Amino acid sequence: MLINLPYPQKSKAWHFRFLMLLSVFFSLIFLFSYKKSNGSKANLFVEHPALEDRSSGELSLLTYNIAGLPAIISSAETPRASSIREIGERINRFDIVNVQEDFNYNTELYSFNLHPYRTQTMGTVPFGDGLSTLSKFPIMESQRIAWSDCSGSDCFTPKGFSYTRIQIAKDVFLDVYNIHATAQDNKNAVAARKKNLKQLAAFIHENSECQPLLIMGDFNAHYAFVEDNVRDFQKEIHVFDSWTLLRNKGLVPEHQEDFVASHALNVTDDCESIDKIYFRNSDQIIFTPKNYQVQHDLFSTDSGQSLSDHCAISLNLEWELTNSSQDTSVVNDELLLK
Repeated sequence: MLINLPYPQKSKAWHFRFLMLLSVFFSLIFLFSYKKSNGSKANLFVEHPALEDRSSGELSLLTYNIAGLPAIISSAETPRASSIREIGERINRFDIVNVQEDFNYNTELYSFNLHPYRTQTMGTVPFGDGLSTLSKFPIMESQRIAWSDCSGSDCFTPKGFSYTRIQIAKDVFLDVYNIHATAQDNKNAVAARKKNLKQLAAFIHENSECQPLLIMGDFNAHYAFVEDNVRDFQKEIHVFDSWTLLRNKGLVPEHQEDFVASHALNVTDDCESIDKIYFRNSDQIIFTPKNYQVQHDLFSTDSGQSLSDHCAISLNLEWELTNSSQDTSVVNDELLLK
């Protein structure tokens, strides 16, 4: 997206129109001056040593919208180049990271980053989708899919979702999705966002049926917002929301007729964020979520300013290969009861 503030924000409609005009202006500039950056040492299908034959392990996960739009149109308060360079270094502690809005500062993001496997950027605005995946485990496949439907300034880039297949042990693979859905709460944006999630669900049905899943990204959606269909998406592809399981007693928030979202930087561990981490068990792997956390301190300056206009969301996820005596459906029921 080009402007990513939490909805509802109707009182700032003039602000969005102004920024959309700015976006058009800068998009024209980039069309004539664009030189594609493939990032610093961006590796994807590099050679890697054979992974251990393991039956269990733990993954540290992170999803983060890093506000990588050109500084003049970014809503983040800290300088973009230096902030994103700092983000790239601080995410080193996580095993698998999905970032969104990785547009104009990919070189900075990758410059001090040590993940050996990283997807290659599509480029700056208006060429890139802003989606990057960084991993300590080999990325075996990668694909980007643009949304079929968009709205407003979100149509200025090929925004959508990405798919990667990541190998975490010998013969153990995860399908990992990175998503950035349409923003805002006006009629057209809501309609596009609903279609975004339907498109993603259809792709998962076709390409990841029966596979263990991770879906991490900026959904721009809340369970509590009546118009959103995120709960329908969750049910259709049978994924678990790590926040509801660990921080909300397994309960999906009820619809609120007069729902007003908190600003993205004001979320805490105990309130729903538009940035979400979902997972799905399979007949091969069972996940156990641990330690969901909104990483305020890690991604703030010494003076307390956030390095982006979103909070980073982390999760530790234990995994274990199933055996013939385990019933995955029983494990899923037990997760819901915890």
